[in-house]
Amino acid sequence: MNFVYSIKSFLHLSWLFCERFVLEKRRWKKTKYNSQTTPLVFYGHERIPSRAEKSGGAIIKFQDLCERFPNTTKRANLLYLASSALPIFPGFMVREAKRHNVGFILNQNGVAYPAWHGPGWERTNRTLRLLLQLADYVIYQSQFCKKSADIFLGSCHVPWTILYNPVDTRFFTPTSHRPERLRLLLSGSHQHFYRVRVAIEMMAHLKRRIPDAGLTVAGRYTWKKSKRECIEEARRFAGELGVIEQIVFKEEYSQLEASALFQRHHVLVHTKYNDPCPRLVTEALACGLPVVYSASGGVTELVGDEAGVGLPAPTDWKRDHPPDPEGLAQAVIRIWNSYEHFATAARKRAVQYFDVQTWIEKHEEIFRQLMKKHSRNKK
Repeated sequence: MNFVYSIKSFLHLSWLFCERFVLEKRRWKKTKYNSQTTPLVFYGHERIPSRAEKSGGAIIKFQDLCERFPNTTKRANLLYLASSALPIFPGFMVREAKRHNVGFILNQNGVAYPAWHGPGWERTNRTLRLLLQLADYVIYQSQFCKKSADIFLGSCHVPWTILYNPVDTRFFTPTSHRPERLRLLLSGSHQHFYRVRVAIEMMAHLKRRIPDAGLTVAGRYTWKKSKRECIEEARRFAGELGVIEQIVFKEEYSQLEASALFQRHHVLVHTKYNDPCPRLVTEALACGLPVVYSASGGVTELVGDEAGVGLPAPTDWKRDHPPDPEGLAQAVIRIWNSYEHFATAARKRAVQYFDVQTWIEKHEEIFRQLMKKHSRNKK
């Protein structure tokens, strides 16, 4: 049975590679470097989902850029890929683009390492390492992303910069109509149960101090085979700790639904260890939500000293270190006791450092810089 499955998988991958081969040959065949000043950007995907559709962080970046630089699937003069949302066989796509003097920008998020990825992390990094070597310009999503890439992929030998994940501060805004009772939010892609488990344990500790506090768990549940199995396990655990009545489980949401979700809560609880640069943190900050988090990865760079409370964590690539549930509860209480101060600081930080318009303008500078370089090469 496994042999038959392996043969089918091999044939399917072979078909996909042939399809990619033909598509990329056609895509770039008649491309002549556009000497005009307008960046024509292809994001590696034939279609970028709308904001009304459910999509991940990297795709949302493309949505932001598409407002000024639409996805150009043919005759593009720039190729822009994000390491966390790669098309299939990206190396072939990049090589074909570069054969026609098309500049390649890589947006580098996290890398694979034993604690997060598990077995096979070296194989996953091969593709990321290749793209880093082929890049004409690299955008790291945080200082942590640069550090981890240097360790696991190698040093960058082309121009690079750090641009944190942005947020539209005109759409993601605070509200004066939050619930009176404390409402906490745990959101994102829950790839490991510990993210949800420690938040549930936090609620058991918090119940003794703030009995009417509530927690919403929202996003993608992927640590088991199905979403239903994940939620059932989480609900059982909450029942065992006596906090099931305080917790609501919600599924994925679109970008158009995200702002309202944040506005119905007071504090974002971010339990993921070594998260490279979660966009949902900048969205929460923009909505005036302070953040309680594991002080690891790139989250400390996003939240700063006044927009939340971080729980110290060691730097470790071999195993995850979930935050202490009691420490999370104490951090929530600290924020709740000085809520206006923290909420004001959260909004101020998002506007000052993560506004999407500034982020797009910096991309335009990079695009034009790269176009100018490749225009000289063409001559």
